Amino acid sequence: MTRDRLATRLKKILAAEPSVESAQARLAGRRRFEPELSYGRHHGPPPHTARAAAVMLLLYPRGGASARGEVPDDVGTACVWQLPLTLRPAEIASHAGQVSLPGGAVEPGETTREAALRELNEELGVAPARVETLGSLAPFYVFATNFLVTPWIGIVDEEPPWRADPREVAAQLTLPLTALAEPIAVEREIRLARGIEFGVPYLPLEGHHVWGATSMILGEFAAVLAAASIG
Repeated sequence: MTRDRLATRLKKILAAEPSVESAQARLAGRRRFEPELSYGRHHGPPPHTARAAAVMLLLYPRGGASARGEVPDDVGTACVWQLPLTLRPAEIASHAGQVSLPGGAVEPGETTREAALRELNEELGVAPARVETLGSLAPFYVFATNFLVTPWIGIVDEEPPWRADPREVAAQLTLPLTALAEPIAVEREIRLARGIEFGVPYLPLEGHHVWGATSMILGEFAAVLAAASIG
């Protein structure tokens, strides 16, 4: 799929008020990856103390011709659309060793869109001027850190020259959009917290487990892609 077609479809879906069926599908996409013992805390109204944060789902092409080219969708040389994820260093204060989307807290005077672009630049070296933002998903409350996270969708014409910041990124991972097409490979593991075992759904990626808030956001985005007939 060419860049313009992909961007047009996603812009239309993200700008529209979701129908009841669409809203239910997006919520189901999130809940598919919801850990046990969450008790719906991701879905209720956030407390007034919640801090604003933002993440970026950056779509970029790899392989085939230019993303703006005339390569048909059914030709093997067509570009493959992907998005970057990051493995956080083991010694970092928040979400150490976890797979995350580029993002972080909103600074004073910033919008969530500006924060998502800034964090993408700081973590992976992608200049904001390269990125066209297509819209955002519904804000998502992460009760473990008390952040209200707004996921933004962005797109670039070609794969950027990555410059990962080693202070925030131990490794960069690649998730093809095809991994978010049905049937999604949801797996499950048992974790232990405060002496209690609980089940955690996750998305396997390059030997790592994508779980928690990141997988729930990706689950909702998968529903958006399905609604836009992308995948």
